[in-house]
Amino acid sequence: MTAIDRRIDPAGTVAVVGTGTMGQGIAQVALVAGHPVRLYDAAPGRAAQAADAIAARLERLVDKGRLAPAARDAALGRLTPVAGLAGLADAELAIEAILEDLGAKQQLFTALESVVSDGCLLATNTSSLSVTAVAGALRCPGRLLGLHFFNPAPLLPLVEVVRGFATDQAAADRAYETVAAWGKTPVRCADTPGFIVNRIARPFYAEALRVHEEGAADPATVDAVLRECGGFAMGPFELTDLIGQDVNEAVTRSVWGAMFHDPKFTPSLAQRWLVDAGLYGRKAGRGWYDYAEGAPSPKPHTAEPCRAPSMVAVHMGRPGSGSGPAGELPRLIEEAGITVTREDPGAGAPPGGFIALPDGTRLALTDGSSATVGSPVPCIWFDLALDYRTATRMALAPGETVSPEAVRAATGLFQALGKKVSVIQDVPGMIVARTVAMLADFAMDAAARQVASPEDIDTAMRLGVNYPLGPLRWGSELGARWVRDILLNLHQAYPTGRYAPSQSLMRRAAAKEEQFSS
Repeated sequence: MTAIDRRIDPAGTVAVVGTGTMGQGIAQVALVAGHPVRLYDAAPGRAAQAADAIAARLERLVDKGRLAPAARDAALGRLTPVAGLAGLADAELAIEAILEDLGAKQQLFTALESVVSDGCLLATNTSSLSVTAVAGALRCPGRLLGLHFFNPAPLLPLVEVVRGFATDQAAADRAYETVAAWGKTPVRCADTPGFIVNRIARPFYAEALRVHEEGAADPATVDAVLRECGGFAMGPFELTDLIGQDVNEAVTRSVWGAMFHDPKFTPSLAQRWLVDAGLYGRKAGRGWYDYAEGAPSPKPHTAEPCRAPSMVAVHMGRPGSGSGPAGELPRLIEEAGITVTREDPGAGAPPGGFIALPDGTRLALTDGSSATVGSPVPCIWFDLALDYRTATRMALAPGETVSPEAVRAATGLFQALGKKVSVIQDVPGMIVARTVAMLADFAMDAAARQVASPEDIDTAMRLGVNYPLGPLRWGSELGARWVRDILLNLHQAYPTGRYAPSQSLMRRAAAKEEQFSS
């Protein structure tokens, strides 16, 4: 049986209202997909300027060999700037990309409704406002939905297809299939604050800011650890400088407010001060880092070379606990030529076991507690890595009672494995572990609340913010009990509710169901 094609007519007109960077990008996507495109902007002359900018982009694609000259000419022949909304009357899909103001969007769509046909799909590109609220002022709210493109729209594949409370399923299906026909990767999600990406990604920024605010590590070191140990493409400080501190902080505040000030989404005072000072990042010439010409590149804290111990003792994890996420380390240590003896753990040992340095200091994967408070003997936590074999940096957090000699021994041990080492202050959960645990729990909670399917959540986080793994898959690899225990220990250290594990995680861990997306 032939599948029904629900997308808008491939030759149907697409209207784009708002011709800033995002509007131009969306228009270019629709144009290259073969649609006639109408551009409108309330500012006189802005639509014509946008058409010229799109033409210049297409010319650059031709120069790079990514678009044939004939295809460019055909696309430009389908592009029309218009002076008023009446010029959008024949649109089959109208997408707005104007300022993030609810009243302005409602006013625009109310006016559009009197111009376009009743069969025209209406879509908002909002990233932070309620699609349901935008549609609330319309005569036919069922045809309005969210199409959240990511910037730059021509390059990034992800589009969140957001179904508001009143959105008709047929309208959502039609929009989904249209976007897929444009070569994008659509994901379906409910109308919830932040949708998928901006909701689940908050801990990536928030935990880094928290570590910095506590004085545990500087921005360059946090960024380096998350990149070189955690496997993320960019660190949160450099990424927010790229996004714009004002933009990132506004999204955080919007989601926090829409979540009725849930402590899990609390904004950062440090970022607020940066915004108040006008230090928005790259576009302002300075944010967390200085972008002035000739300014030195920020350097993470990296320990000087230290001598590795000739022998360590590996105390295996408690029965039933498994070897944990760092189970490969003993083999890597042996491959580095260091003698490894294996012994049973004593009382009070971390569930995943530990490595005993020659002086008896324990070296163990962080469990979310303080190395000073959470261990009965001198202890150095090391951070979670995406892959301990391929990671090029490791973070260490020694407890207050650890000797300098033990810190040097631990540093030398990881240096012998080919890692750079950053020694940070004793902060619960360190950097990567607390970030990944929060991301995994946020994702599980979103799936449990039917914000989106587990598959769409992982797809959105990989494609929308370029995470090395989808957070649900990452959580499954770590195990529900490991993630729960990290968060419970963080919750004990910071009893504000910020780190309290979600009920879905608690149930899964209690049932010993380690997978996050089953």
